[in-house]
Amino acid sequence: MDNQTRISRRAVLKAVPVAAALIASPDGLLAERASAASARPFPQPKVWAPRAAPGAPGRVLERTLDVRFTETRIPGFGTANTRTYNGTIPGPTLRVRGGDQLRLTQINGLPPNAPFDGDHNIPHNFNSFNLHTHGLHVSPSGQADNVMREFAPRSKAGDPEPHYLSVIDIPLDHPAGTFWYHPHLHGSVSQQVSGGMTGVLVVEGDVDEVPEIAKAADVVVCINELKIAPNTAGPLFTSDAALTAPAATYTVNGQVNPTIVLRPGEVQRWRLVCATAFTALALEITGDQSVPTMHQIAQDGITFAAPVATNQVSMAMGNRADILVRADRAGTYELRAASLAKPLMTIHVVGHPIVPPMGLPEELPPGKAPLDDADIASSQVHREVRWHVDANVLPTPFPNAYRVLGSNPTPAADPHGDLTRDPMYGRFDPTYVNHILPLGTVERWVISTDDKMTAFMHPFHLHTNPFLVTHRNGVALDPPVWHDTIGISGGSPGESVTILVKYEDFIGLTMLHCHNLQHEDLGMMQQIDYVEG
Repeated sequence: MDNQTRISRRAVLKAVPVAAALIASPDGLLAERASAASARPFPQPKVWAPRAAPGAPGRVLERTLDVRFTETRIPGFGTANTRTYNGTIPGPTLRVRGGDQLRLTQINGLPPNAPFDGDHNIPHNFNSFNLHTHGLHVSPSGQADNVMREFAPRSKAGDPEPHYLSVIDIPLDHPAGTFWYHPHLHGSVSQQVSGGMTGVLVVEGDVDEVPEIAKAADVVVCINELKIAPNTAGPLFTSDAALTAPAATYTVNGQVNPTIVLRPGEVQRWRLVCATAFTALALEITGDQSVPTMHQIAQDGITFAAPVATNQVSMAMGNRADILVRADRAGTYELRAASLAKPLMTIHVVGHPIVPPMGLPEELPPGKAPLDDADIASSQVHREVRWHVDANVLPTPFPNAYRVLGSNPTPAADPHGDLTRDPMYGRFDPTYVNHILPLGTVERWVISTDDKMTAFMHPFHLHTNPFLVTHRNGVALDPPVWHDTIGISGGSPGESVTILVKYEDFIGLTMLHCHNLQHEDLGMMQQIDYVEG
């Protein structure tokens, strides 16, 4: 058995004490955990890992993602008829290492699409999808992380269900961390993600071998914001507020407020995934006293140089954060988001203390080196992205124009007319490339919003290449932090961030967009083309 296989199996086995009480222990921990925890074990998604493939140079994760409406049981909510990967929310967790290949056959078992011949920035084709491996530094072309593809359903009832293949090669030197996958077909993204079509993707590597981390239970905590209704298919995105106005059901690994159990002195590694479509989450652990402390070790799949102790982990839609949680004393606590009335999950700290307490690492193998000073010495701003909304300027039922302005906005349909009412200006056009980005180039971007509403967040997400956030609202970060998604809130003035990004390794067409997925479906997206330098 090779070392790579051992890591995958160990990662799964480490989480077993989290999902259920220990099978046996000399100190009676079984009885204590069983009595203190809820009757339902803490849920973990099914795990898929790669295998050595005959004739292939490395390991291959070859599986089938089956997409169809399923009667999905959601503990704490009920049953909903919603689109899923393989019948669960979230779908299976994919665990790979650098050098592995994802080879995923996707079956579209959804009904035929309703006829549509309207504006491409109006939600449509809800039963077509594709596959985006959010945050992975992989090819955006061909059968890889290509969001230009459409995996359409059968054209009429009774036809065979179509099959589509995605083949994604993970670079050998890919950073180890937490990523996720979801559909990304313009017009149907928010409908599908808010129905539960999401899954976690883990790249294993050096950080997993840090002794203190290797001893900790490895726990997926995937937070979904579901717009569903009991025993029905839920609302359709047929008007501007159709998905945002109804109350959301928040789940962790497919359950409402599940319970996780730790012993005093125990450290667990939580892979937090904000798989929400519309709502940012500022996560905190709350309780009467001595709440378990959080130590963040990674942001958006890229490891920090050292753990950062924090009371709050701010996550925009699409963000991930790896944290080490240490429980110092017995008690009952909650993982909460400041914007939500109910807890996301309950935390029981119970049982005989671990003596001495499990340790925390002092340093980590950094996931990605900062950009070289020689590359970033210039203070020049190469590109600007400005989120802008013109309210009530387009025909109902989608009257708000969500635009991307700044450098190279999509041209207006009538350059001499009223741009605030123009149906094309600054909105996504699949025939127009907004940015041509040569490989090997390092550029400085400023991302901002002129939205006056503080409640409006417009997360910026760039496909294929992560970016280094150096300033927020003009104030330098020390140290700067790698992201692939960064939240930018409205206000007077709205927020801004400065980023540095190097275009590396892969050419092809792909996207930058607002990761409020309603805004993306309604046109707040630009097309980019990575080209040879």
